[in-house]
Amino acid sequence: YHTVKMPDARVTRVGRHPYNTKSKKATPIRTPGGKLVSQTITKKSKGPRCSDCKTSLPGIKHLKSSAYRNLKKREKTVTRAYGGSTCAGCVRMRIVRAFLLEEQKAVKKLLAERASAK
Repeated sequence: YHTVKMPDARVTRVGRHPYNTKSKKATPIRTPGGKLVSQTITKKSKGPRCSDCKTSLPGIKHLKSSAYRNLKKREKTVTRAYGGSTCAGCVRMRIVRAFLLEEQKAVKKLLAERASAK
């Protein structure tokens, strides 16, 4: 008969913070060498939201504010008017609203000219 040795399941936490708090969660990760090491998990952020309808903006990563510093410009915004702040639907509504207001003004002006001509 032979004895089976159990692998060592002890993990040392990374850094000088010994507690498993909300912001310092850690998970054990097995390295290719068979060693268990602790890996700190960063919290998921809600990500950027639309300024009008408050929905999450698609196409932009959900990171902490400080992490956006390391991203490229194309990863932080969307190449459109109001790119990183307003969603496409709300921008479309703004454009349509502005167009309709201009049309309304033009119609009013035309009616006023016709009335004065009579």
